[in-house]
Amino acid sequence: MSSPLHSPQGNWWIAGVSVLEKTWIRISVVWCLLLFASMIVWASYGKQNQAGPTYRVSTAEFMQKVQDFKKAGTQTEDGIIPADEHVYVAAARFSFDGFPVVLEAGKQYQVHMSSYDVQHGLSIRPEHALSKQMSLQLLPDYEWVLPMKFDEPGVYHVVCNEFCGVGHRTMHGSFIVRR
Repeated sequence: MSSPLHSPQGNWWIAGVSVLEKTWIRISVVWCLLLFASMIVWASYGKQNQAGPTYRVSTAEFMQKVQDFKKAGTQTEDGIIPADEHVYVAAARFSFDGFPVVLEAGKQYQVHMSSYDVQHGLSIRPEHALSKQMSLQLLPDYEWVLPMKFDEPGVYHVVCNEFCGVGHRTMHGSFIVRR
């Protein structure tokens, strides 16, 4: 009688494997290879991964870019209307700089993002569908330029989704998209 508490008897390590067990092992290996290949295809052709150039930039340089963006844009009571297609936003403990931003629906913008101090998350989600969310990571000393286009008008909430300290819950911003 076999027991997990006692050592197996005889040459158990060279015992043959049944045909049924070999079949299931083959099916499992093929399934794993298919899943691995599909991950490569989804990452390459699925268009769900955010892509855009990243540049080294000092905190002072990026702060100046955000200030220039705010000065060049039109200040309204709803937020900043960009002067052109470039939008600059930054995260810092415990707020976002450059928000709120008023954008046109259907127009593509180059959103320049960075962090002034530590790693922050940037989660963008529409007000009417909180399950549709895009999550990004912002790092200090890097400027990430991401092309974005908002097709539907509405308010797109921005929150930090990377815990950054006791004031983390106060990090909010918004993209206000209009026709």
